[in-house]
Order: sequence, then C-alpha cells, then structure tokens
Amino acid sequence: MPLPSKMWCYFRLVYMPMSYLYGKRFVALISPLILQLREELHTQPYNEINWKKVRHHCVKENLYFPHLLIEDLVWDSFTDPFLTRWPFNKLRKTALEITMKHIHYEDENSRYINIACVEKVEDPYRDYFSKHLARLPDYIWIGEDGIKMQTSGSHLWDTSLGLEALLACKLTDKIGPTLLKGHDFLNKSQVRDNPSGDFRSMYRHICKGSWTFSDRDQGWQASDCTAEGLKCCLLSVMPPEIVGGKIEPKRLYDDINVLLSSQVKMVAYQPESLQELPNGWRVKMVAYQPESLQELPNGWRLLNASELFEDVFIEQQYVECTASAVDALVLFKKLHSGHRKQEIANFIRKAVQYFEDIQRPDGSWYGNWGICFTYATWLALRGLAAAGKTYHSSLAVRKAAHFLLKLQRDDGGWGESYLSCLAKKFTPLEGNRSNLVQADWTLMGLIHSGLVSRKRPNTSSLSSKALDQLSE
Repeated sequence: MPLPSKMWCYFRLVYMPMSYLYGKRFVALISPLILQLREELHTQPYNEINWKKVRHHCVKENLYFPHLLIEDLVWDSFTDPFLTRWPFNKLRKTALEITMKHIHYEDENSRYINIACVEKVEDPYRDYFSKHLARLPDYIWIGEDGIKMQTSGSHLWDTSLGLEALLACKLTDKIGPTLLKGHDFLNKSQVRDNPSGDFRSMYRHICKGSWTFSDRDQGWQASDCTAEGLKCCLLSVMPPEIVGGKIEPKRLYDDINVLLSSQVKMVAYQPESLQELPNGWRVKMVAYQPESLQELPNGWRLLNASELFEDVFIEQQYVECTASAVDALVLFKKLHSGHRKQEIANFIRKAVQYFEDIQRPDGSWYGNWGICFTYATWLALRGLAAAGKTYHSSLAVRKAAHFLLKLQRDDGGWGESYLSCLAKKFTPLEGNRSNLVQADWTLMGLIHSGLVSRKRPNTSSLSSKALDQLSE
C-alpha cells in the first residue's frame, strides 16, 4: 500500500499545502502588512536572519518531540540540494501535481471547510479561492477578548453531549422544544454520501451514515462523534411531538456500518512489555482512518517533521472512541436486535477485552482527546458499564474506581494538569486545586462503576465510605 495511505489524515492534509508552497518556492507580494508582521514577529531585522542556521530552532516549551541529529541531516542535506536538480526536480514536479490534485479533492469533498483551517493554498485569481473565502466564517468567532480562529467547529459533539445531559435530567415534559431542535440538527447533520469518485485512491474511508465533529459539510467521519450522534438519534423512539419525525432505519444501519468499519483487528500486546497476549486479537477503535492504523518500521516515524506533536504520523487507537462505540452499539442492539447481531456482539466482547488489556497497573487509562487519565477512565468505565461490567463483577472496574477515589482533593473535588499528557503519568493541578469539569467526569465514572448511587447526595462522604470499602 502506498505510504500516503498510511499517514494519519491530519498529518497528511496539513502538510500537503505547506509542502506545495515550499516545493514551489512561493513568495508572496511584499505588502505594508507583511512588513509590519515581520517587524512584530521577529526579534531582529528580517533581512539579517540566517534562515538556514535557525531552521531547527524551537522554543523549549514546544520542543516535545526533538529531532535526532541524523534526521536534521536528512532534511538539510537531501531534500533541498537534490530535489532542486535534475533528474530529481522532475520527481518534485510530479509530486507537486499530485499534491494539488489531492488538495482540490479535499476542497470539494469538504465544501471548502477542509479538515483544519491551515489546509488552504490557492491561486487568488481562480474560482477555488472565492469558495474558500466564503467559508472563513466557519473558523472565526468572537471571544471576550476579541476575534478568534478555530480549526473547525464542534457543533455535533457539543449538541450530542448536551442532549444526552438533558435527557439524563428526566425533564422531557419541560424541554420538548429544545429536544426537537437538537434532534432536527442531528438529523440534518448526518453525512448522506461517501466521498466522491474513487475515494479509496484518495485515501478516504467510507463516511455515509456518519457524523463529523462539526457539521455535515465538513464530511470527515469521526468514530466517537458517529457513536454519540447515533445515540441521540435513537431518541426517535420518543413521541414525534417531542423529537419530530423518526429517522428511517436504513440511515441508522449506515451509521452502524461506519462504526463497525472503524474497528481494527491487530495482534494484542501488553502495553508495558510488548509481549503478545494469549488471547490473540483485539478490537482497536480509531477516530478517522482504520487503514492508517498500521505497524510501520520505527524509522518511518522520523518523517514526522513536527517538534510539537508525537505519534501523529499514523492513526492511533483510542479508549475514548472505543467506549463511545460500545455505548452506542449496546443501545442500538436493544432497539434493532436483528441487525448484524453477531458482529455487534463480537465487537462489544472484544472491546471489553481491549479495555482490560490496556488498563494501566494503577487502574487508569491514558486519554488522547481530553486531560487525560481522568477523561479516559471516565469513558472507559462508561463503555464497560454499557457492556454489563460492574464494580462487583469486574476487576478492571474496581481498579478504575479505586484510582479515581484516591485522587480526590481535600476540597472534595478532582483536578488533573495537562502535564499528564506529556509525562504519561498522572499529574495534579498546581497547588492540588480542583477543576469542576474533571470532578464531573470523575463522578460520572464512579456512577458508571456501580459504586456510587445517583440517589446519594453527600458525594464526599460517600467517597470516604467507598475508600473504606476498598480497604477492607
């Protein structure tokens, strides 16, 4: 399989326009604005900067994934001197043409939103440019301290979790209009078609029936968003005067097809020792591209030119996405028990094995889409609970509950620093402060574990009692 198909979609699509501009040696017209920016951004006069000398300089706070010396030598000694000369410049010319073909394909299939705001390179005198300009409001929003730029909106993710929270309040009779609007948005946001043409040759996966992180136009299916969107659209079983018209089963089946296709069958290993497990295969849930979750030689990862991000060259497996998928599939199975029954049962069973196998010795799970062990442990407990695992029946659930309880702060809350993501070890907030959102995640995780009852009002007291129970 060609190398580009193994690249994670964000890595590939963000680097394509930058690679194109660099390969073309593009230089913008020098305007007064550019001159002002040069003066503002650089600590010395722009014309005095030795760009070759400072090429690999990186502020220490962003130097998360330092390059090896040999890697810098490859970039400096091979790419420029060779690719600008015959016959290698012919190779670069062909590569640039292919790159622009992929850029235009992504433009058209994302309605010019693209997967991220940096994926934009166009001739200002061509029709494509005006279409990109029309989508700029999708990135811009006004904050308390001025105008902001975001990679893409989180409309679907926010709406689905918001609806789930409202439903948990059991106030359906009082929030009917809100549920109606939310369900209508989800209905209209589902992706109805796969990418155009031979999308496999453009390194795209099926997306018909999915939900994206933002909205339907963007077109990039995300497995956890697809799962949460499905859960909310199963509200169609409620009276139509509350949620509106039902979503036809065929569209729900398309969603299931995307979810099941996002599982990756790979040999399972112990996370610490990398020893193959006796049970063989495990389900690993990716976010975007199952084809990109491949075992690559370690040397290929040196192609990651970013000092700021680690392990972005290929797709990863995610506890969070797996948990959302299990939760949605369990609910779907109850309402549509005859559709792909055995495949769904196998998915859930192997996903539970995956949770148990990659759980850390302290009972936690590492999170990729939130901070960090608190976030992933909450979602893993939600997935295990959906699969029928409880505090009394599952060692993994008991270990996870114990992990969360022992982290309670003196004020009764919980708090975790973003530094946990970097150190891959739980790190409390500075000053052992608590964070409201992380306290919420923890309490929901404890509720899912079966250790904490929703009906018990004194959470701090209950946590103390739970610790006493665990120590017995």
